[in-house]
This record gives sequence, C-alpha cells and structure tokens, in this order.
Amino acid sequence: MRKVNPVAVILASISFCAVSVLNAAESAKSKVLIISGDDVGAHKWQETTPCTKEILDKAGKLDTAVVEGLTVLNSKDELAKYDVIYFMLFNSKKVALGDDAKANLVSFVKNGKGLVVTHLASASFPEWEEWGKLCGRYWKFKQSGHGPGGEFECKVVVKDHPITKGLVDFKTTDELYAKLLGEEKINILVTADSAWSKKTEPMVWTLDYGKGRVACHTFGHDKKAFESAGVQKVMVNTTLWAATGKVE
Repeated sequence: MRKVNPVAVILASISFCAVSVLNAAESAKSKVLIISGDDVGAHKWQETTPCTKEILDKAGKLDTAVVEGLTVLNSKDELAKYDVIYFMLFNSKKVALGDDAKANLVSFVKNGKGLVVTHLASASFPEWEEWGKLCGRYWKFKQSGHGPGGEFECKVVVKDHPITKGLVDFKTTDELYAKLLGEEKINILVTADSAWSKKTEPMVWTLDYGKGRVACHTFGHDKKAFESAGVQKVMVNTTLWAATGKVE
C-alpha cells in the first residue's frame, strides 16, 4: 500500500482552507456596476472612470465592473448580478431609454438595491420625471450652474450617518454645483458655500426609494477632484451604504 505523506496532507489542507477563505472574502464584497461611457467634452470620462474603479476597488470591500453605455439597463437579469449601480455617465448623446430599461432601473432600486449618482449624471434624462425623483436633486441646463472651477471647502453637516461617520470637513478642487432642482425629501450630509449662487449647496445627500437606497454626490469634474481624501471617502462610503445600508 502506498504511504500517505502527512506533510503533504497538511499542506494541501492549508492550501484548501486559504483558497476557501479568499473565495469567501470575494463573495462577501458588494457587487458594483459602474455605468460610464458618455459625457460632455470637458468631462474626460476615459480618465475618471478607471480612477473611480481604482478608488472603489482599493477599499477592499467592493467588487466593481465597468460598462460603457446604457444598453445594460435593458437586461433585468444582468442588473440582478449587482448590489449597487454607480451611475457616472451623462447622456450627452441623448439616448432614449426604452420602457423596459426604465422599469428595470426603477425596480432594481425600489426592490431593495442601491444607486449612486455622481456629478452631471443627474442631468441624463430630463424628459423622464422619475429619474429626477430617483436622484432627489438634479442638474437642469439653463437653471443649474457653477462658478469657475477651483478649490472649495466641504462641510460635513450630519456626522452620525454611516456615510459621514469619521469624515471631517475637507477641501477639493472641482466645480461647485449649485441651483440643483428637485422637491423630494433628501438627507443632506455635506454642503459647500457657493459664491456663484450665494447659497449653501448640497454636495452629498441620500434618499430612500421604495426598499432601496440612493446616494448622490456632485464631485467628479476630472481626476484632480478625486485627489481629495474626503472625496475618496465619500465615493467609497456612498457606494457601500447604497449597496447594504451599512458602512463597515
């Protein structure tokens, strides 16, 4: 009878356990679908998209995939693979969403999953009223606006929310969006004072939508905006919270 090498058995067991632990860690990560692929010319999505993916992946708690364009919204089965949609695309090509795509996105959030909307993405579907309700506040051309891009301070006004827990006031270099529209009840977490509108404007906010969670932030004009540690924390925490309702 062939003898069994006990050392080999132990090593094989250790290897199996290590792989099992790694697989469990991967499966525990929230699945994130980043939708990008279009924007105005001043927004270099080819640069900000990989930067966004890198920041989210680096957190170690998110498993991200990137798609370009809106076609993915046509597939309810494809969306079902994810816990949260990170919507950073501005629909500059004015692609019309079909009824199925609209229904799929609405049901995705309403039935308990998450949505993060960033920067100009809130202006993507001006003719679709429900999109504005999903965002809570949204950019409307010829009404919303911003002053010259530059450095400004962001103030954390709600400190006990999972997204902002441990977050202190921070600075970023970006466009300070102002005069956003919308009447939905939102929870404003971070603000900034706009010299352009002469008002305090929301930078980060959340809202409940059915059983799901929506988090929005206005950051992301270019890669420089993401150099701020505060912005990076907002990006990660909004995604974690939208996916699970927690930031752990």
